[in-house]
Amino acid sequence: MKAEQEGDLLEEDSPQENGVQTNQYSAISPPSSPVAQDEPFSTYFEDKVSIPDNVSQVFSFRKLWAFTGPGFLMSIAYLDPGNIESDLQSGAKAGFKLLWILLGATIIGLLLQRLAARLGVVTGMHLAEVCNRQYPTVPRVILWLMVELAIIGSDMQEVIGCAIALNLLSMGSIPLWGGVLITITDTFVFLFLDKYGLRKLEAFFGFLITVMALSFGYEYVLVKPNQGELLKGMFVPYCADCGPVQLEQAVGIVGAVIMPHNIYLHSALVKSRDIDQYFSLAHWVCFITTTTINHLVLGCFFGPAALYIWAIGILAAGQSSTMTGTYSGQFVMEGFLNLRWSRFARVLLTRSIAITPTLLVAIFQDVEHLTGMNDFLNVLQSMQLPFALIPILTFTSLTSIMNDFANGMVWKISGGIVILVVCAINMYFVVVYVTALNSVLFYVFAALLSVAYLCFVGYLVWHCLVALGVSCLDFGSRVSNPPAVFIEEQSEYDS
Repeated sequence: MKAEQEGDLLEEDSPQENGVQTNQYSAISPPSSPVAQDEPFSTYFEDKVSIPDNVSQVFSFRKLWAFTGPGFLMSIAYLDPGNIESDLQSGAKAGFKLLWILLGATIIGLLLQRLAARLGVVTGMHLAEVCNRQYPTVPRVILWLMVELAIIGSDMQEVIGCAIALNLLSMGSIPLWGGVLITITDTFVFLFLDKYGLRKLEAFFGFLITVMALSFGYEYVLVKPNQGELLKGMFVPYCADCGPVQLEQAVGIVGAVIMPHNIYLHSALVKSRDIDQYFSLAHWVCFITTTTINHLVLGCFFGPAALYIWAIGILAAGQSSTMTGTYSGQFVMEGFLNLRWSRFARVLLTRSIAITPTLLVAIFQDVEHLTGMNDFLNVLQSMQLPFALIPILTFTSLTSIMNDFANGMVWKISGGIVILVVCAINMYFVVVYVTALNSVLFYVFAALLSVAYLCFVGYLVWHCLVALGVSCLDFGSRVSNPPAVFIEEQSEYDS
């Protein structure tokens, strides 16, 4: 089947290769695995999840439950220790005034997750695999490094959260450095759950989310916050008497909620099920759950007795986020590099890198410095955000990839605006954090990195604008020797 030719994208005909039409936008029709056809491509879902067949029923809870697995795993990224810490800081500095920011950021995150799910369902490939097909080797490797950096940063946040939680639950008997070391062993214990099947693993994630909901819900009932002020803060987009501190915290909420590696993760998770309208409903259910938990945390002010309940919740958040980070890393490595590692080897590499700086801070400093490290990691996640948002909008807008399911004009415009706003907000957060360090040497180093960073982001934006239909930027179709737009002819994926 040939890719549809769209004049506004200025796609040119090119010869067929292995029965698949290719052009400068790498028409994928039908999509295929980035490995040899006789070598099955599998990640954490080697078998499809069976879906109950209830043709005679208008709605089935059993069928809805069968589709909740990807939603549970995806929602974990909205409940990691970085988000919990951001919620606590927001409640302490601005009360309920920033709840509308949290609600808006979560809705934006859900819309971006919808694009990721659409890409995975339509193409049969996740975002890292599509990037492998569409970008030249050097940009592809840079993208992989950036996403890996985001995953390692997220893993460090989970280590910090678990270490603090274990310290609190043990009443100080387990030092912070001891909690950091314990996170090495508990991760491998959870990997053994994978041996019992996908649905049991997803059910365990659902259990951890339930623990978080009960823990933070108990805190909420215990504190009894002002419901009128809470509803006002949630639905009135205004922050009275807010200064730079509250503004910085608002930006931090956006950076903590929208995680770059979560986009890659969700585009892969949907491949474990056949497409159905229950996908969207299941994701909305998980969205409501995660939004509720985050709002419960932001509305709480803890006392000494309630601190242990909170520690249980943050421990569950750290453990569940660790597992999803492992899956994200495996998808990214397989997709970008065609490199197959076992989950055991993958989590050993990621956790080893994440633990080293965290352990040093835990040994020689205190919990305040660990919290400061968590703030730095939120900045790191903010910097990696364009490397997930720009590709997902680019590829879901190309008819050569999505065929009839490509983004329409409304999605293109709204998606572009959302990505522009989110990236601008997060870059502001980065600037605020860097300027607060007051180091000339660091300024020079940051300036050099910023130039390289902005050049690569500009490269991705250029291709995104071409995909969105800005034909005047499509220089490749107007010269005799066009440069590599996404990829030129690549046989069997140069790795």
